[in-house]
Amino acid sequence: MTGFVELFTRYDVLGAFWLTIQLSLLGTLGALVIGLVIAICRVSPVGVLQKFGSAYVTVFRNTPLTLIVAFCLLGLSFTLGITLADPNSPTSITDNGVRWAIVALAFYHASFVAEAIRSGINTVPQGQAEAARSIGLGFTSTLRYVVLPQAMRGAVAPLGNTVIALTKNTTVAATIGVAELAFQMKNMIEFSPQYLYLIFFVMASAFVILTLPVGLLFTWLSNRLAVQR
Repeated sequence: MTGFVELFTRYDVLGAFWLTIQLSLLGTLGALVIGLVIAICRVSPVGVLQKFGSAYVTVFRNTPLTLIVAFCLLGLSFTLGITLADPNSPTSITDNGVRWAIVALAFYHASFVAEAIRSGINTVPQGQAEAARSIGLGFTSTLRYVVLPQAMRGAVAPLGNTVIALTKNTTVAATIGVAELAFQMKNMIEFSPQYLYLIFFVMASAFVILTLPVGLLFTWLSNRLAVQR
């Protein structure tokens, strides 16, 4: 019990936990929006958009997340001078790092979201789209009113897996100095090695608290929205 008190008193564990939650939520929101756009490009009748969507998925799925995170901060921010925070703010360095981490998480996992949505689109019978076109609906209207509502039902399970993976991958943000759970764990191990096993227990418990409800939610949604054959 003494170890718990010392760790939570000496280190900002709750602050790191809250930052991990922010990275997960904002990264997930960004990944869903970008991934939806990429999925639409992949099924678009326009060849250029199809190639763009395919190239996006291929590049980001085969590039290590650590490299993307480092490129965002070191390449785009430090080298090109693109900042996402007010340079006059006393917390500009921290804010800039956090926001670039969110951007990296969103763009990387958007490739997996796009594939999840595309797999859901593939589960929709071709006759549904043909029926929509036969009554005069265009590509956009067919997607919006006919295909996507059905496709999302089949994409729930893989989307849940992507959200869980994104939550766990927030630890990569520690490589650019974002003080989330993994960054805090490194400091705790370095300066309080006598509590090594306790530190691992605390961090593992934190990620279980974050991912278990997400897994249960998406499992329930998947069963609730499953198409009855």
